[in-house]
Amino acid sequence: MGAMTRTELDPAITAVLTDAAERVRATSGARVGDMVEAALLRTLTDTVTMGDDGTAFVITGDIPAMWMRDSTTQLTPYLRFLASCPPLADLVAAVVRRQLASLDHDPYANAFNDGPTGAHYDPDDVCEDPNVWEQKYEIDSLAYPVTLAHTLWRTTGRTDVFDERAHRVLTTIVAQLRTEQDHDASPYRFERETDIPTETLAREGRGTAVGRTGMTWSGFRPSDDACTYGYNVPANLFAAQALLAVAEIAAEVLDDAALAADARALSGELVAGVAEFGVVEGPDGARVYAYEVDGLGAALLMDDANTPSLLSLPLNAPGVLDAEVWRATRELVLSPANPYYVTGTAARGIGSPHTRPGRVWPIALAVEALTGTPEDRVRILDVLTRTDGGTGRMHESFDASDPAAYSRPWFSWADSMFCEVALVVAEESAG
Repeated sequence: MGAMTRTELDPAITAVLTDAAERVRATSGARVGDMVEAALLRTLTDTVTMGDDGTAFVITGDIPAMWMRDSTTQLTPYLRFLASCPPLADLVAAVVRRQLASLDHDPYANAFNDGPTGAHYDPDDVCEDPNVWEQKYEIDSLAYPVTLAHTLWRTTGRTDVFDERAHRVLTTIVAQLRTEQDHDASPYRFERETDIPTETLAREGRGTAVGRTGMTWSGFRPSDDACTYGYNVPANLFAAQALLAVAEIAAEVLDDAALAADARALSGELVAGVAEFGVVEGPDGARVYAYEVDGLGAALLMDDANTPSLLSLPLNAPGVLDAEVWRATRELVLSPANPYYVTGTAARGIGSPHTRPGRVWPIALAVEALTGTPEDRVRILDVLTRTDGGTGRMHESFDASDPAAYSRPWFSWADSMFCEVALVVAEESAG
């Protein structure tokens, strides 16, 4: 793969996206429709680089590296069009192939370069692999590509992405999640010379101490911040959902009954571990999901803007969550009981310790909308449109009382989540 160039879209893709934007205009007005059309086209033309090897490299926007999480979530609004637009399905398949190739290269890494460029987030990191941008182990880096491949298959029926390498990667994913059920026996370590505690792991790179719970350990959150406690609850439930997808693929496409059985069994172990150790008593006495636990009695009551989050569980783990526990959890995380819930004169919503205090994340607002009522979606779409800082784009975060103060001028994941909300509003309006 060479230097990144603007991707030329098949006219069929352009037609589908412009038609979708027109439906948004009819429902939510010209400005929203214009923002959606620009974002839908920009994500595909400016973040995706098609390779000669049949794969596609996807940058986050203003960072020239490919995250497994971002490259999946950036495609969210396009998935509804895969069955009706084969060229778009081809593009998504190319992304899946690149994700699987990346995980085949290093299943512990969270972000990759476009080839062995040698670029790194921190040049002094212990990982010297020139293909790896950063080697922070995050459970969702394994789960997101699985769910994207599964969605592509179930939506279109195509199985061409499930080659020998895909089979090997799915087997590796199950094995690695099992290995990290007993993290002290794991080979993974991450240390960085830094004064920022969330950028490195304690105990000589092993992270804070944990007990055995049946859950699987993660060094870092979806925010790329180090976990306070090693068992991230939303990531475990997301992994449990992804393992059910692995089981379906293994049984129905790869004819690997042993892998299917192992994936299903591990999914059940993660769900049972969350139920035993990850559900705790909230401030009002209700049973809620903790954000992180250590299996030794400590629990962290909060939620973060990055997904998988507790708020996003109906989107990321619909088949394995406890609906009653989640509803109580939603009330908690959308209240001052969540230390990262922010209220300002322009917006209120979930922020993150990854960014400055007092800032709301558009991604979290979109998740709040998508897991709420139709009325929530209309209201929050208006909030998102009004808090773009006059740029016509979504950002990583913005000051809840001054949307002109924001982080990351080009954050494609946030753009895509805005588009998803607008498209759902349009679809619900059309009945």
